[in-house]
Amino acid sequence: MSNARLGAVIATAALAAAAAGTAVAVTAGHSPQASSPGSGAQVTAGANRSSYSYYQSMMGGSHGGSMMGGSPDGWRTGWAGYRWMMGGADAPGWMRGGALPGFMMGTSDDPGAIMGALWADAPGSRVSRAQTARLGSQVPAGATVDRAQHRVTFHSSQVTLAVVAGAPGSGRYSFDIASMANPAIAVPLGAHVSIEVINADPGMAHGLVITARPGTRSWMPMMTAAPAFPGSAAWFLGSPTTAGMHATTLTFSATAPGTYQYLCAVPGHAQRGMAGSFTVSNAKR
Repeated sequence: MSNARLGAVIATAALAAAAAGTAVAVTAGHSPQASSPGSGAQVTAGANRSSYSYYQSMMGGSHGGSMMGGSPDGWRTGWAGYRWMMGGADAPGWMRGGALPGFMMGTSDDPGAIMGALWADAPGSRVSRAQTARLGSQVPAGATVDRAQHRVTFHSSQVTLAVVAGAPGSGRYSFDIASMANPAIAVPLGAHVSIEVINADPGMAHGLVITARPGTRSWMPMMTAAPAFPGSAAWFLGSPTTAGMHATTLTFSATAPGTYQYLCAVPGHAQRGMAGSFTVSNAKR
């Protein structure tokens, strides 16, 4: 097996395993017996209901956040997303047993390169290049930016910020927030947090998870860095295409004070420096 094919297998396995480190497998090619949520469409009879249910539990957030995004946006948790992920007729050929395209066959010591290519055409929200540049440089509303201390501090119970991963010119293994790379972030206890995560890296998958565990020490945070709060993980987003940059929004409540970290969950990226501190303070503001 070539390095690229092996990497593809690893990437797909990591996707399945990311839901709480479980060893249960979803059977490729099977369809649920029930209707898809909210669609009203009846699907193929004689299919495997348990595999679809397991898929829904994974994508809905067994670890408190879906693997390819925070808040489900329709296709991920429903029948359409299941068909795409499991190699249905509308999925790319490589997901149905076909050969990988030539551009995926190169070698790389970073699994993110293969993951980014494999999932570049995945459905989901997109952001334009111009929007991405603007979001990565803007100062979040209700926040104080201390560039000397490399810190962004929020003072209200509503926290909204954009995080741009792997922006060209800013370093492949960094998050851009208010024109700073991997700044410390501080929010008040109980804050409702909304983080828009955008992957701007032209040749690499990136994601973001907020965790209480020392994920920067792990080569594969997907298996070791459980989200600190329900909804605080987007395990990875595919590489950009002409359709735009993949984006998703994490929403969660900062319910426990402490010092956490945000990091990229793609294997090896946190170890290469793609991480920063995330503090939930119980101090009065």
